Amino acid sequence: MRVLLIEDDPQLGDGITVGLRQAGYAVDWVKDGLAADHALASEDFDAAVLDLGLPKLSGMDLLRRLRDRVQPLPVLILTARDATADKIAGLDAGADDYLVKPVDLDELAARLRAVTRRASGRAAPLLRHGEVTLDPAGRRVTMADFPVELSAREFAVLQTLMENAGRVMTRSQLESSIYGWRDEPDSNALEVHIHHLRKKLGADFIKTLRGVGYTIPR
Repeated sequence: MRVLLIEDDPQLGDGITVGLRQAGYAVDWVKDGLAADHALASEDFDAAVLDLGLPKLSGMDLLRRLRDRVQPLPVLILTARDATADKIAGLDAGADDYLVKPVDLDELAARLRAVTRRASGRAAPLLRHGEVTLDPAGRRVTMADFPVELSAREFAVLQTLMENAGRVMTRSQLESSIYGWRDEPDSNALEVHIHHLRKKLGADFIKTLRGVGYTIPR
């Protein structure tokens, strides 16, 4: 899952970036509202964590621009503003959740899972397909109730495919969901991850549509 962190405090931004990456997220971090607006208009993210007191363009103005473009991206506001009026304004402007600093990183990760789950129309916290179950919170995969050991990248690819079961995901869509700006994957890295997943979950679990992409059929 790829998250855009929009935070101008260098110490807090660094801590959140490191913490979310350790939790399995691909995180890109920008430090002002205009840079965030450009990133959100030009690239795909699964969620955004948004501070309100930003330079160049305020968090509220950025949120309004995002919703004016009818982008359904889940947005979690993370701010020091704890007044009820601020919370109401943020949620009414289009935020999906509102957290007050300081934040517990485990709670932040849980709330990100919740807002992205709701955005996809999925109520259950676990992803299931056939005998395979993926637990995003525990970062565990089982097949017929037996644990399956996956690397962090393999887990990310599988999660993206299971969240979009029945849809064909192009190479660029998959890479965008699991790699941030700082990552430079090898040209065949995705194919290697898919190959390893098929060895562990079965050759037919992930289908290839040549020239199009990959899918887990419903």
